[in-house]
Formats: sequence, structure tokens, C-alpha cells
Amino acid sequence: MSRREPTPRLPLAGRDERFPGFDVLDQSSSWDPATSSVVFARLGRSPAVRFFDEHQEAVATALFDQLLDQREEPRVPVVQMVDARLAEAQTDGWHFDGMPRDQDAWPRTLAWLDRDSEELWGVDFARAEWDDRARVLRQVQQLGAEPWHDWPATHTWSLWTRYACTAFYSHPYAWNEIGFAGPAYPRGYKNLGIDRREPFEVADHHPDDDPIQEWTR
Repeated sequence: MSRREPTPRLPLAGRDERFPGFDVLDQSSSWDPATSSVVFARLGRSPAVRFFDEHQEAVATALFDQLLDQREEPRVPVVQMVDARLAEAQTDGWHFDGMPRDQDAWPRTLAWLDRDSEELWGVDFARAEWDDRARVLRQVQQLGAEPWHDWPATHTWSLWTRYACTAFYSHPYAWNEIGFAGPAYPRGYKNLGIDRREPFEVADHHPDDDPIQEWTR
């Protein structure tokens, strides 16, 4: 496979220099062809959205941007990755009692975000200001196990974050941000244990910083 230029790291809240000089694509020469094709496909053009309609796509994009603090390009194409899973019925294989399958739950929760945003701000969720969207989501999160519309808020929050995190942390942009050197096959790792880095790994230059605090306070 021909060598590709390193891809810029995802610039989230100034954390692109947490692992300075690190780029996961520098490890691509150690991957076999099948692994390389999978990884580089995630950096290519995102597939067309098939499950969400145009409006749902806009709401889901706004939701994922909030949950993952994606404020500028380049973004991990989370909505396209989640859409592909739902279109192909690649779910987690389970859902909470009292909730329908994920393909039915997702559109309903997006519609409820719109309803809450319209009640608070007079516009749908995708057109609301950044901080106004955050307030809508904060209200959902703070309900805990209490109902949000038809289901416990924690169940809906789990649905959103499970899909968001699975998509985000499968992408090389996110690997750069957390200093992850990518697939271990066929190279493997030999220095196992806390703070026992491989020669190609970079130490965290800000180990005491909490990278995401917005939804944990």
C-alpha cells in the first residue's frame, strides 16, 4: 500500500497538542492490508445518509457535536457512522425494557429534542445556539432516572452516548487525540503495564487535565 500523508489531528478545545508529534498514521506500515483498508476507509468520503431523513440528520449532527464537543472541522463524521449502523441493523443487540428497538427509538428522541428546544427557544434543536442546545441536553441529563417524555432520561442518555462514543473512538482523529497507536495486529505490543510505553507512543503532556468536563459536572 502506498504511504499516505499524516492526517491532521482533530482540534478539540486545544487538545491537539496533548501528545505532540504523534500521528497514528505513522504506524500504518505495521498494519496488514485488511487492517489498513478498514482504517483508511474511515478517513475517506463519508457515505450518504440512508436511515435519517434530512431534518433528523441535522438534529443528530447537532446532538453529537454537543456530546463530543465538536465545534469545528475536521470533525469525526459521527452522524454518518451511526446512520450506517442503524441502516444496516448493526445495533448493540439489546435495548432497555420499555423502549423499542434502536431504529425506532432514535427518531423519537430526536423529535423530542426538537420539541423541547422549540418550547424553550422557539426554534428546532439544530437551529438553536450552541449554549441553548447545551441547556436542553443538560435538562435531560439532570433528570436521571426520572421520565423524559416516554422513557427514563438515563435510558435515552445511554442510547445517545453509546452510539456517539462507539463511532467517535473508532476513528483515527480520536486515536490521535488520546495517543492511541491504532490496531495492534499484526505488530502487537510488548511493553505491557502502566506507563510502560512502546517506542512509537508519546507521553501525555497534560496528564492532570480532564479532557471532557461538560457532561460530568
